[in-house]
Amino acid sequence: MMIYLLAATMTLAMLIATALGLHNEAQSVKLEAQRKAARRHITFG
Repeated sequence: MMIYLLAATMTLAMLIATALGLHNEAQSVKLEAQRKAARRHITFG
């Protein structure tokens, strides 16, 4: 019984870590897109 609880806990922890990693990556991509848009605006504005 203990091994199932441990496996479930580790699975949940990995799912949370994956979700946080994806969120971080999405924020990074969004920020980079905003930087590129700002550079275009300054260059051609």
